[in-house]
Order: sequence, then C-alpha cells, then structure tokens
Amino acid sequence: MKIKMTTHHTKTLAAALMLLMSVPLLAQQKNSPLDMQIRKMVFAQGTISQLYVDEVDIEKITEEAIRGMLKELDPHSTYTPAKEVQALNEPLTGSFEGIGVQFNMNEDTLVVIQPVSGGPSEKVGILAGDMIVSVNDTAIAGVKMSKEDIMKRLRGPKGTKVNLGIIRRGVKGIQKFTVTRDKIPVYTIDAAYMVDPTTGYVRISSFGATTNAEFIKAVSRLFAEGMKDLIIDLQGNGGGYLQAAVDLSNEFLDNGEMIVYTEGRKVGRHEYHAEKGKMNIHKVVILVDGYTASAAEILSGALQDNDRGIIVGRRTFAKGLVQRPIDLPDGSLIRLTVAHYYSPVGRCFQKPYVKGDRKSYDMDMLDRLNSGELISADSIHFPDSLKYTTVGGRTVYGGGGIMPDVYVPLDTTRYTRLHRELAAKSCINTAVLTWMDRHRKQLDKAYDVATYRKAKARQTDNKMYNPADLRTGFQRFRNEFTVPQDLLDILAAKAKEQKIEYTDSDFQASMPMLQIQLKALIARDLFDMSEYFEIINPTNEIYVKGLEALKDEDLFQGIKTQ
Repeated sequence: MKIKMTTHHTKTLAAALMLLMSVPLLAQQKNSPLDMQIRKMVFAQGTISQLYVDEVDIEKITEEAIRGMLKELDPHSTYTPAKEVQALNEPLTGSFEGIGVQFNMNEDTLVVIQPVSGGPSEKVGILAGDMIVSVNDTAIAGVKMSKEDIMKRLRGPKGTKVNLGIIRRGVKGIQKFTVTRDKIPVYTIDAAYMVDPTTGYVRISSFGATTNAEFIKAVSRLFAEGMKDLIIDLQGNGGGYLQAAVDLSNEFLDNGEMIVYTEGRKVGRHEYHAEKGKMNIHKVVILVDGYTASAAEILSGALQDNDRGIIVGRRTFAKGLVQRPIDLPDGSLIRLTVAHYYSPVGRCFQKPYVKGDRKSYDMDMLDRLNSGELISADSIHFPDSLKYTTVGGRTVYGGGGIMPDVYVPLDTTRYTRLHRELAAKSCINTAVLTWMDRHRKQLDKAYDVATYRKAKARQTDNKMYNPADLRTGFQRFRNEFTVPQDLLDILAAKAKEQKIEYTDSDFQASMPMLQIQLKALIARDLFDMSEYFEIINPTNEIYVKGLEALKDEDLFQGIKTQ
C-alpha cells in the first residue's frame, strides 16, 4: 500500500527537520555515532509531535524517554521532574519554608506533635496537641486529603501569611491563627544524649549541608556532660552529600590521612584527605545495618581503614556510585553516575549489579536474608581477592559495603506477626495520638514539660540554660511511667477498626515490645527525639552490642584512641 504525501505532511516533516537543526550538538564531530543518535532521537520526537494521529503530551514522552535511557544504566542514575526537585533537595540543603510544626496524621486529622522551637507557629501560640482543621478557610480534616496536599497548603515562601483553623482540647469552637511563614531548619541529627557518665550517643539520619555543624554542636554539649567515648548511630542512614561525610571524617582522623577517593571513566581520580586536628574522643564505635549507605559508608570506611573506630552491626547497603546532579533547562534534574567511591585501602563500596536490571538489585536485602547472611556470620565468606589490610594491619573486606568488625545477627523473633501488622497499619502511632489528646495536660504538668521546652529553646538558640531542666522531668518519666490499660484498650480498638485478627495470647506475646514502643512514642511527643531513642535503643541488638564493644579492650587493640 502506498501513502501519498500531502503538502501538510511535507510541511510537518520539514518542521521536524528544522527541530534537528536547532539542537546543539553534543558530539565532537558531525556524523559521529553520538551525533547520529542525537539526530535520530530528536527526529523521532519531532515526527511524533507533528504526525501522530492523536494529541501528544510531548513533555510526558520526553520525560519517559529520559527515564528509559537512565533505566539502561546503573540503579542510581535517576531523573527528577522540575516540580519534585525542591522537595528532593530539602533534607540535604538543611531548610524549607513553612509554618514550623512537627505533625502526624490521626485518622484524617493533622495533629501537632511539637511546634519547632522559635519557629513561626510557636511564636503565635500554637501548641502540641492542637489539631489543624483548615488552611485559608479550606477544610483539611475529614475530607480525606493526602498528606502531600496538606503540606503544599502549609508551606510557602518566607514572609507570606497563612490562616489556620485549630481545634484545641478544652477550648470551645475553632481558634483562628495567622502564621507568617519562615525558613524552617531541617536537622540531620536525630538524637544526642549521654548513655552513661562517660559514653555519648549521636544518631545521624542523613548527611546534609548542616550535618558537621550540628555534630560539633551536639558533641560539644556531650563533652560538657563528661563524654569520653562516643557511639555514632548510622543505622538506616541512606547517605547524602559526599562533602558532609568528608567534613565529619575530618573530626576523627589525623592530618593527611585519606578519607575516600573517587574515580570514573571520564572523571579522574580525586582523593580526599583529613586537613585538621581531630576531636578529643577516646573510643569510637559506629553502628551500621543493611540500610546504611553512600556517605554513611564513606565515614564508616574511613574510620575502619584508618583504624580509628570499631564498626558494629551488619554489612552495609553497598552504594559506592558517585552521582553528579545535572540541571535541565526546565528545572528538572538528572543525577548521573560518573564515578565510584573507594575506601582509603582501595575497597570499592558498590555491590555488583547488571545494567538495566533494577528488580534484581532491589531484591538484594531479601537475597541476604535467604542466603543466611543476616542470621549467621558463618554464612559469609570472602575470597582472598576481596581481603584488604588496614593501615594498622587488620583485615577488612571489599565486594560491596562495609563488613563490620563486630557482626550482629538479625533477631527474626523480635517482633510478632501482630506487632508487624499493627505497625504497618499505623495502629501504634494513631493509638498514642488519640491517648495523648486526652491526657496531654496531665502529662505536661506531671513531668514539667514546660520547663523542658524552655530549656530546649534556649539550647537551640545557643543561649545559657540549666542542663537539669532538660533531664529532670524526662528522668522521672523514664523511671515512673508505665503504659496504662486505657492506652492498650485504644490500641486494641484501632486493631479492630483495621480488621486485624489476633488472639489474647497473640496480644500478650507482643506486649513487651509494644509497651516499650508506646512509651518511647509518648516520650517523643512530650520531649523530643533524643528521649525517644533513649527509651527505645536498649531493645536494639546492634546498640546493645555497640555498648559491649566499647568495654572490650581486646577489640580496641590496634585501634587509635585519644
């Protein structure tokens, strides 16, 4: 069958060819293989746009084409649309602009957990426990609005105003507040506290622009409280900025010691070395697990290879690929892998992968479980080619991730089926929110939370405060508070609402972990994340083994201490 070309067809093809001529060539020579492929892609796009039978969303097919190209590369080369770029960068850049509250969703109602100290919401009198039911006269409660849509309404440029409708327990009607949005800090350190008179604990959730400054501030407080040894918790830390990991490594290593180096096909070798004196910390233990990745692995590898600390936990995620952000003209972003990370002794952190096979890559953790790696150290074997020697002569291993010095098996019996289902369906969190709404005033009074918050605000603003004001109320809570029956009754009701089936024996078997988790969540609500982890950490087997490792002098033979 022959197709007759009309004048219209000729003009549209000519337009597609004109598109080709207007595209800047990335190849060095005209008619090179790369040049031909660029022309081919643009011609296809222009032809579809001009000739396809139906209307075409050219933006959508362009984005799908980019995703398709990146899909054939490694698992960490990604494309982010323009509208998502800001949200992607916020946790790393260290701030966003909004009203400044920590919140959770109780059913379909936004409940304020805490206003950010010194933030715009606290300044106008918004309190923990307040329920935000409207934003600029638009109802956000009882209308099944998504959490993302609610956040879009609350956030906005610094200096703009937003009208909030709030229900407060004990106060009739809806209270009106006008909040002037401001820059809200995003912290990458979740917790910092003294475990015992000489041991400090710092949990880092990610590596962002403010991580090193946050760390120095937190550790300075711990030094003032008598810290000599330090536990750094990197469990679940997915990484972040390379420079943030380098800056933090600087705090522990001698001047000139290598931290990490990067190298790629088109990117030459670049080494990062410590450049200043280290902190006066005696022993260092780093806690890791299978979700410790990227920049968190750089810090772990730097301290392990330079014999500066002991790594405790399970083999880390194994992300050793360096992504370079490439801004596209419309504000979208490509993160393109350009190099590998290598530890000081030459270990590549990256685990093996097949280009284009993301599914197998994502199954790695399940494969570790099925192989027995997460259950027993005896199932882990390294060939001689993957054995490396640290500066001090200790053996460490390559082949993907950081293998800890002290291996901690996964306890698969720790959580019951009922506990996992309650957590998955948010029953535990919503039960605490419901119970706190009824008892907040009594708890605030019983544990002098107002004094705690005043001291916390002064601490955040680098002002003088009484350390006892931060500890007295919480210590009384930790020692005296027990989970009451009415909270357990609420939890049981939430389980029934979610159609979770269980027996009385199932509930009793789950009780030990449930009671600790419920108490920790209440502590987070009344105080802050440090207090949450202070209560929940003793149930974490990696944390417990980390404390034991600090006391084991044999482990620290050959490890540099201050």
